[in-house]
Amino acid sequence: MQAEGPAYRYRVGADENGLGPRLGPMIVTAVLARVNEDGWSIAGRAPQGALAKRLGDSKQFVAHGDVALGEAWARVLVQRGAGRTTDATSPDALIHAISADDQSTLRSPCPNHVTSQCWSNEGEAFEAEAPLLRSIHNDLDRLAARGVEIVAVRSVILCTRRLNDGLLAGKNRFVLDLHAMERLFLDLRDVAGAEVSAVCGKVGGFGKYSGAFGPLAGRLHAVLEESRARSAYRFPDLGEIAFVRDGDASDLCVALASMVGKYVREVLMARVVRHYQREVEGLASASGYHDPVTASFVAATRLVREGRGIPDDCFERRSAEPPLGARRRVRATGS
Repeated sequence: MQAEGPAYRYRVGADENGLGPRLGPMIVTAVLARVNEDGWSIAGRAPQGALAKRLGDSKQFVAHGDVALGEAWARVLVQRGAGRTTDATSPDALIHAISADDQSTLRSPCPNHVTSQCWSNEGEAFEAEAPLLRSIHNDLDRLAARGVEIVAVRSVILCTRRLNDGLLAGKNRFVLDLHAMERLFLDLRDVAGAEVSAVCGKVGGFGKYSGAFGPLAGRLHAVLEESRARSAYRFPDLGEIAFVRDGDASDLCVALASMVGKYVREVLMARVVRHYQREVEGLASASGYHDPVTASFVAATRLVREGRGIPDDCFERRSAEPPLGARRRVRATGS
């Protein structure tokens, strides 16, 4: 008799970046890991040891103007085949390798005269140096040796226009965040070709999610748990999806998704900044969050935007209160 090979299961970790800013996109990212029995517990807990110096809650590792570590994780994952392509030769190629949508779909809401505001890659360059990339390769090699192999990474990019259009259609950012996570759950289940167990960062403080589902709406499912800390659901043939409070600080796969998503958001926000810095002398770099520099950025670019006919809905998010029971703290430095 031949001995059976290792039994593999699939874990998904998902998180959002940019839920609460004034400017720039919201990014929802998920990673898919193939794990054996030993790797199951490793993938489902916070990074340990030396790995914890390079992987964890993205707010602690990636910041406006300092994206090298998030970039390194994204580049190495794509180079190792986890993206839709293996092209990591430029930030633009990297974004499109990670994006769940192709270039034409991403640009479809953009009026022609607005496209360069968000999609021009002029002046972009990588920041991560070779030693850091080697460290990340080594981290992933060690994880694989311990039974955790990252096989896919995908990001849903919700630009300002998509967020505003969603709000006009009755879907605030919390709902759009949830629906993007559901989409990634389904997409990565297809990549796995088997049931997956997904852990997502809590969305909007919801305790009960069934009534708010979008892509998962109408599918037969069982409620496993519903609480402020964790809400979990079982879908036949798809697997389990759980929404966990502070998942990026307690789950390796969620942390990795958060790191990549933070990088994607920073690259896309920097494009908006550079676009207007070419027009307004001395314009400071803005994070896009609710801070004085961003407020000054909005005011300083107003005449340029009006002169070029840039719609407000392509530049600044409309404000709206989340529905009762769906409130989540919004940090000035944001996830």
